[in-house]
Amino acid sequence: MVDETDIRHLRRCVELAEEALEAGDEPFGSVLVDADGRVRAEDRNRTADGDQTRHPEFELARWAAENLNPEERPAATVYTSGEHCPMCSAAHAWVGLGRIVYASSSALMAQWAAELGAEPSPVRALPIQEVAPGIEVDGPVPELAEQVHALVRRLHAGSSGG
Repeated sequence: MVDETDIRHLRRCVELAEEALEAGDEPFGSVLVDADGRVRAEDRNRTADGDQTRHPEFELARWAAENLNPEERPAATVYTSGEHCPMCSAAHAWVGLGRIVYASSSALMAQWAAELGAEPSPVRALPIQEVAPGIEVDGPVPELAEQVHALVRRLHAGSSGG
């Protein structure tokens, strides 16, 4: 169940996604919050240099492995503008992080990109729980998904002629 605190963190994720887009990256942003509700880390996509593993969800998993003890990780929540890809879902599970809350599903984002004439991803869009079945997942959040859709439209405006 998504509450107002979740929405607040997701709004920050959308802001980070917009920062990524403005920096020439794909629009994704993520925030890691500990059990006490403190934001411990945040990041945005950093793939413009060609390293497609520089997803914010993956970076937060690495950060958590280095900065949170194994007892703290399951109580942490990762918020993200778009549902984790399989790589990020696996990293999240391997590190032992807790709940994931996302604004827009990976399937819907793939659909939007296809409608805009973008090249398909080399990795299939799978729901998080198909990759990491033990993780609690909440999303999508329709009130924020449209903002993510607008960012996807901006990203692909050149490839669709729009």
